[in-house]
Amino acid sequence: MNIFIDTSGFIGVLNRDDASHVLAAHTWMDILTSGKSLVTTNYVLVETCALMQNRLGLTAIKAFQEDIVPVLNIEWVDKVVHYAAVAVVLSSKRKRLSLVDCVSFETMRLLGVTTAFTFDKHFMEQGFTCIPNCF
Repeated sequence: MNIFIDTSGFIGVLNRDDASHVLAAHTWMDILTSGKSLVTTNYVLVETCALMQNRLGLTAIKAFQEDIVPVLNIEWVDKVVHYAAVAVVLSSKRKRLSLVDCVSFETMRLLGVTTAFTFDKHFMEQGFTCIPNCF
């Protein structure tokens, strides 16, 4: 079984000032020892790095690249997935539903991944199982 890792999961683990940090850190350790494959997209990595650079600085990005990225299976978003996600964003008419989230949902569906490490309720709204279950 695979687990999709969302930006909110990464930020929760890496940012000690994040309200979800303790829960995120415990959940991350459980995920790492589960033997499950960890999946994310290059879009999530870009979003995570942008937030980390703004909130935590370049040292945090370096640690992320050296310690976390190597354990991930990265799905590189192609034109088809990108345009499908853009169509969802535009048709949803929801300001807070991001392109990165829609790319994540599309990727998860294509890969048959049903579980996400996330603190973003949009994953639950899309029918995915969220860990930790905090909604």
